[in-house]
Amino acid sequence: MLVDNGVNGDSRVQKAARSAADAGWEVILLGRSPAREERHWQLGEAQVRLLKMPNPLAKRRHEFRRAWLRWPLAYPPTGIAAHRAQAVKAWKADLALRRAQLAVAGGDSGLSGAALTAQELAAKVTGKWVSLRYWSLTNARTRRKLRSPWDRAYTKFWQTVQGDRAWRRLEPGLWDYELAYGPVIDELAPDLIHANDFRMLGVGARAKIRAAAAGRQIKLVWDAHEFLPGIKPWQDNGRWLPAHVAHEREYAPYADAVMTVSDGLAELLQREHGLAELPDVVLNAPAADHGELEPEAPAPDLRALCGIGPDVPLLVYSGAAAKQRGLDIMVQALPELPGVHVALVVNKPTGPYVSGVLARAAKLGVADRVHALPYVAHWQVVPFLSAADAGVIPIHHWPNHEIALITKFFEYSHARLPLIVSDVKTMAKTVRSTGQGEVFRAEDVADFVRAVRAVLADPQRYRAVYDRPGLLAQWTWEAQAEILDGIYSRLLPDRARPVTGAGPVPAPVPTSVDVGA
Repeated sequence: MLVDNGVNGDSRVQKAARSAADAGWEVILLGRSPAREERHWQLGEAQVRLLKMPNPLAKRRHEFRRAWLRWPLAYPPTGIAAHRAQAVKAWKADLALRRAQLAVAGGDSGLSGAALTAQELAAKVTGKWVSLRYWSLTNARTRRKLRSPWDRAYTKFWQTVQGDRAWRRLEPGLWDYELAYGPVIDELAPDLIHANDFRMLGVGARAKIRAAAAGRQIKLVWDAHEFLPGIKPWQDNGRWLPAHVAHEREYAPYADAVMTVSDGLAELLQREHGLAELPDVVLNAPAADHGELEPEAPAPDLRALCGIGPDVPLLVYSGAAAKQRGLDIMVQALPELPGVHVALVVNKPTGPYVSGVLARAAKLGVADRVHALPYVAHWQVVPFLSAADAGVIPIHHWPNHEIALITKFFEYSHARLPLIVSDVKTMAKTVRSTGQGEVFRAEDVADFVRAVRAVLADPQRYRAVYDRPGLLAQWTWEAQAEILDGIYSRLLPDRARPVTGAGPVPAPVPTSVDVGA
């Protein structure tokens, strides 16, 4: 399997790798190491290898040059700006020490004192000049969003000249993934590659092409997690989305099978790429049984981490933290919800977005009721979240948010939490149908407050829905793993299969699978 992240925190990839290995496939999960060295571990019977991935191509050529016309005072992007800023700080520190020494010696008002004052003035003026030039450099780096008429013309030119191959000019950083993963895949010589999402689709497709040239056959499974044309770009520049869309379109035809996370997304993918068959749907559902992954590691106590008792109303959000996820509304509503606490279980609890949310809580006087916590292991998520009184999904209206039941929906459901969800299409329809929670208008604080009050007034009414026969059973990873195994088996029908209860089975020829996200 191939994944463009560090595996930890990506529950879908972890569950897919482990369940495929449990089904008898030899699984090697390749991910991207967050450090400068490779990392290895076992995930059940699956091997996990995080690869070193230098990314020099992620930096565009203009970032190595000075922006003479736009920011003429900016330092060159060579590192000299940080050096000069630190040198001025050192100079001021030295002058402060000398001022202290003169004061101790009693000579602060003499000629030496006057000379020191002149140097302090020079250091102050120099510091302001250095700060101005450093500020200009920072703006030259961050304010170019590649949306100027010239940048748009550049993008349009390469789209016209190269079509779907234009990503090579618009987003050359995609080659960094190829150069890190490609040689390892070739060495492993897998029979099947499971490529999760759009970056790894290209890596898997190119490995398939090279294998075919060498006389070997590789089957490629593309696991599409997002509808790429409908997502908010991960980088704030005008080339990111058209480049990645072109990259996906170039390599989608190489997939032997496509799977995705919802029926709506399956239909969009079939229409977007002209797929002969509707993609298989494998939901992001939690596992009902995690086996003995970590028998000595029970789930942490959510309420203990928040420092609150069992009777304090607690709303929980679990998932990635970003503006379009709508976490701000949970904090903005707290002045209208006395005594209610909020737990944000997020990927980056000290990141800039969450720090901004916490700063907003402080301004509103509710900082003591907002708790930012890190992820727990994927097999601990459901029992961890079950300590809350309700699970919140406040996502904004984006095309991808409208078409799927996202991971946290299923995790909250298995934790038997009443749900409070925004009115994105698929999720709102499901919650209204099942009665397991309340729906509010996205980004509407007053309506969110209404929904929270309704749930907290009678939580058992919503929890009782989970007693309905078969409701949670259809939302388990075990059911999804059967679909995944069926896809692999359909592509590799000659692979020997273990037969449960039929006595000893001759050892099959090893069949390896690379899985990724």
